[in-house]
Formats: sequence, structure tokens, C-alpha cells
Amino acid sequence: MNTRKLATLLLAASAAIPATAAHRDGFGLEVLVNGAPRPELHGRGNVYVEALKGREYALRLTNPLPTRVAVALSVDGLNTIDAKHGEAATASKWVLGPYETVEIEGWQVNGSEARRFFFTGERSSYGAWLGETDNLGVIEAVFYRERVVRPPVRIWPDHGKGRDHEGGARGESRSDAAPAPQAGAAEKSLGNEGALSDEYAATGIGDRTDHHVQRVSLELEKSPAAVVRLRYEFRPQLVKLGLLPEWRHPSPLERRERARGFDGYCPEPSAWRR
Repeated sequence: MNTRKLATLLLAASAAIPATAAHRDGFGLEVLVNGAPRPELHGRGNVYVEALKGREYALRLTNPLPTRVAVALSVDGLNTIDAKHGEAATASKWVLGPYETVEIEGWQVNGSEARRFFFTGERSSYGAWLGETDNLGVIEAVFYRERVVRPPVRIWPDHGKGRDHEGGARGESRSDAAPAPQAGAAEKSLGNEGALSDEYAATGIGDRTDHHVQRVSLELEKSPAAVVRLRYEFRPQLVKLGLLPEWRHPSPLERRERARGFDGYCPEPSAWRR
């Protein structure tokens, strides 16, 4: 079983423009159901996928770089590692090796298990249980490159003998890594429960699955390499947004209008044959 890695880092936040597709410069975020990526719908400045109510799903992350990257991955605004909501720069992150692709199947609940993502209504979502309902229906991955540490540069002045120039690089090492956060967030009261509706898609916390992780510390670049965001909705909402055509059952009157008088011989029920 492949071991997934995660890191906790404290870095300054930096603005980045979200991708208008589920890939940005090769960085990928895909929603998988039964191992197959869900079709993407582009419109209204977003990328959408159709949520299939009650179905489990996984998220596939792709690193196109020859160096490691750390990915802050949130579902419904909640970090998939610790369910916290905050800045991507300070979030716990998944670490991908060079050119690596990994699948995240659920919420990481301890060092060896996750609980599966599945599509559900807002009222039954993990976010509703936690009292965090402001960001339901969105999946976002923020990619950070590992910082490449270069050897210090020594600049010698014309008049000096073996001394560093005052403006030269000192090569002092510095760690931005913070200690791992303490697990266990208390359940919050849900003040706006009445505003939630199961007509709209969100993500639940499902069955347990093996998912072993280990903690590592990386020094990352301060600016994200890419931000990839997906919106997901049930089909009726995608129709209302104009992203899917409306499909409906014909009315009884429409069925009757298609009626015809003749169509070959009279069929015989097999039980009545002698």
C-alpha cells in the first residue's frame, strides 16, 4: 500500500487566480466515481461536475513538476486532513512527489484511516455536522512548490580580504515549518440549519477505509503555483444554471397524442396459448 504524506507549514498567504478548468499548467484536480472522472461542465466562470446523490467519490491530484509539491485540499471549505477552515498557506497539506498522481478517498480521521467522501444533501453533510456551512458545494486544491535551497553566494569586495560584502548573501537557514496541529475539533452548534436544503449537493463523511499517512516538513515557496477549483451540484441545479439541458417525462396528454390505430397482428399472452 502506498504511503501518503502530509506536511504542516506556516507561510505567508499570497493571491492566485483560480483556474478556469480542472487543470492549470498541468496541475490537476479530478472527481472520480468508480474510478472514472466525472465530466466537467464549463460556464458562469466556473468548472462544474454533476453530483450523484448517495455515491462515493475520490479526488485525484496531479503534480506536473520534477520537484515535490504540497497541496492544500479542501472540500466544502474544510481541509481534508483536519477539517479546519482557514488560509491555504497555513493549512496542513498533502505532499506529492515529482510527477506523482494520488487519489484522496476521504476525510483523514487518524494516521491510518480515512472516512469516504460521498455526495449528499446539505442537511446530511459533514459541514452541517461541524456547523461549517458557508462553503458547501466547492472543492479546491492549492498547489505549492517545494522551495529549492541554493548554496549561499559569497561576494568579495575589491578592497576586502576574505570578508563578506555587507550586501552579500549570508545563506542563513530558516525553517517555516510549524508543529503539527492538535487533533480533535469540537462539534459546533448549527445556527442556520433551517436555511439548508437537501436539493443542493454537499459532501458527507462515510465508511472507513485504510489510508496510512506520515508527517513530513517541507519548506515551500510562498506563492502558490496553481489554484484549481471545482463546483458540484445535483442535476436539477445544473439545469437551472443553464449548464445541462432540461429533461422531463412526457405528460399523459403528450403520450395520448402519439397514439396510432394499427400496428400489425394481435399478440397472444403466452399463458393463454394451447
